Formats: sequence, structure tokens, C-alpha cells
Amino acid sequence: MQPGSFADRLGIVVGTQLLAINGRELADFIDWEFLSGDDRFVLDAKQPDGATVALEVVRPEGESFGLELEPPTIRRCANRCEFCFIEGLPKGLRKPLYVRDDDYRLSFAYGNFATLSNLKDRDFERIIEYRLSPLYVSVHATPWEARKVLLNNPRVPNIIEQLTRLKDGGIQYHCQMVVVPGLNDGDVLEASLRDLWNLGDAVLSVALVPVGVTQFSHLYTGKPMDAENSGRILDAVERWEARALAERGDRWVFGSDELYLLARRELPDAEHYGDFSQIENGVGAVTALRERVAEGLSTLPRLEGKRIGVVTGVSMGDLMPPLLDQLTRQTGAHFELIPTVNSLFGPTTTTAGLLVGADIRRALDGRDDLDLALIPAECINDSGVFLDDEPFVVVRESLPMPVYPSYDFIDVLALEGEPALSSAA
Repeated sequence: MQPGSFADRLGIVVGTQLLAINGRELADFIDWEFLSGDDRFVLDAKQPDGATVALEVVRPEGESFGLELEPPTIRRCANRCEFCFIEGLPKGLRKPLYVRDDDYRLSFAYGNFATLSNLKDRDFERIIEYRLSPLYVSVHATPWEARKVLLNNPRVPNIIEQLTRLKDGGIQYHCQMVVVPGLNDGDVLEASLRDLWNLGDAVLSVALVPVGVTQFSHLYTGKPMDAENSGRILDAVERWEARALAERGDRWVFGSDELYLLARRELPDAEHYGDFSQIENGVGAVTALRERVAEGLSTLPRLEGKRIGVVTGVSMGDLMPPLLDQLTRQTGAHFELIPTVNSLFGPTTTTAGLLVGADIRRALDGRDDLDLALIPAECINDSGVFLDDEPFVVVRESLPMPVYPSYDFIDVLALEGEPALSSAA
């Protein structure tokens, strides 16, 4: 509750249960967001003492309520996908990491991918009524039998029927397919892309992502993605994007950065990705980084003589040197790339954003020769904790140099007054 907010002036206190608006039940934050949009309505609520009240709400135009709702109960996933990230986690991590969400509300609100396999008629009605668009949908395969195998769920609904129902209700969606060799590549991949294409403008984009496994992926029995298969998948991407450009004016289907790295193909430029709609899926992330560095170079100060360590995942080892060369020419500093093997998930996990606190310690411990170190900001959550439960502040204090999380180098090196660098002088 924000002191002095409209809700505070209305007399709503912490612990109040919001029941209904104009007699319509409030089931979750989605109902609240859409039904409380009017400036005048009746809010039924239960106060912390158990008393039920009906509040006549007349809200000044444009003023927010200032309420903070409790987090919703998350809908759990009923599938058992062999390639599920949760199934590749080791035991002993904090409990929230093991929550397998499959929630269309989080898909709309935060861009989480959902399989839609747990949707009921009422859910479809809500999505269409509230215009929860676009959604982010884990399709994986459209042929029904193939999808049952991929999701390890014989009761999974027909995804094309579900997507058609949403399309008919005016809902659009971004789709992803995690490609598993032997299961949904080849003919299944072609059939899936064809089915999604036939849904027309409802499918805003399709991302193809290679299956990723860790040393703890106990369910996975298939083959890992290799260079040859990655190349075939990118060939399919190129065929379909050529058709999409010719007929619809955009590329529509995209391969993830990892596919290009595995196939040892050059990554496309920024124009290729448009608005980077699937960047959180690893589609265009490296290209976007290159763009941010190029745009921010002119803001960097001269840093002659500074020695800066850059910790990253193994997959970025070949891609980072050209960026560091640009930074060196602009600043005069010496940048040392430190590719680091993931100690928690194993060497097959090469993404920088999955490095853990122990990896950062191992990479930087004893490096008294460095004035400053940059680590991937993506490997720390909003609470400042790595996946292995190491707090960033504890890791930083144990190392001999200032350490800063960075998304693109520029965010740290261009800080006004150079606070990060002055402490390293």
C-alpha cells in the first residue's frame, strides 16, 4: 500500500481481501486490472477484521489506485517434457526455482511461455474477453502425436484447435519450438511451420531453439543438438523467412543465437530481427549487444592503463573479442576475456546468464592484476542472488577487485563521474 495513495484515502488497508467489482468476482490480478479500469464502480471487500464492506469508488481521472496485490497462485505445468529446464536442475537449490509454471496470465503479463495444455473453456473466454494479446506459446510441434511425445503427456490438447480458437477470438501470439533431434526436426518441423503459417496474422513470430541439457537432465534420452542438425534447422528457417518476406513483408520465423553458434554461421544483423520480439528467447541477443556497444562507444571515457576482466560463458568466447577490441580502441583500457565453464550445470551449459557465484569466484579469485571485473548481469536475479544461492554482495566482497554486473559494458563504463573506476585507481 502506498501512503497517501487513492486506495489509502479510500480506507483500504494491508490485509484487505478484494472480492468483487460491480458484483463480478475478482479471481486474480487479471480481473482486478481490467475491471478496475473505470473511474466509478462498487468494490466489495473483506477487511482484516472479517467485516465485509461495499465501497463506492469515484476515482479522479488518471490516478492509480496505489495497491500492491499479493502474488497469484501460479498454475503448475502438468507436462513432463524431457528437455524441461526444471528437470535439468540439481537438487538443493531454493524452492521457487523448481516451480514449473504453465500460466497463460503470466504469458500475457510477463512474456512467459505457456503450453496452453491446462486451459479450460473459462480460460479461453477470459483471454478473449480481456483481449490478453499477445500471448507467448510453447508449441514445440503441431502434429498431435508428436506433441504428446514431446510434452510426455498423452492428454495434451490439440494445439492447432486451441490456437484456432484464440485466433477466431482476435488473439495473437508469439510461438516457440524447442527442437529435439529425432522428435520434432525434419518432417515434424516442416509440418509445424506449415500449420502455424496457415494461422495467418495470428502468429506474430516463431522462434526455433535447440534443446539444451545439463548434467542433471535425468529425463532426457535423446541426442544433443549438433552442428549438422543446427545447419539443417537454419536452412528451414531461411526457406520460410524468404517466403514470409515475399508474402507478408517480415521474416516471421527466427533461429536462436545458439543455433547459429552451433552451426558456426555468422549471426544476422539488427535489421534481420525487427523489433527483437523474441530476444528473451535468445533470438538476436548477441546482435542486440553488438548494437548497444556500437551506439554507446562515444559516451565512454578514456581509461588508459586500466585492466578490466570480462567474465562470460564459453559460448561467447569467439564472439566477444571484436567487441572488446572496439572498447579498447575507444577507452585505451586493456580488456581480458575470461570464458568460464559452468560448475553447477556442467560443461554442456555454455550460456553466460547461467553462470553461478562459484563460477565467478573461481574466475576472479586471486586476480590482483585486474583493476575492475565485469560479469553478466543476467546471472543475478532481482534479489541480487545467483542460481546457486550465493548473494552477489558476498561474492563481490570476497574478490580482490571491484566487480560489477553489466548488460552491455556501456552501462558500467559510461557511469557519470566514473564511480566504478575511481575506486579501482
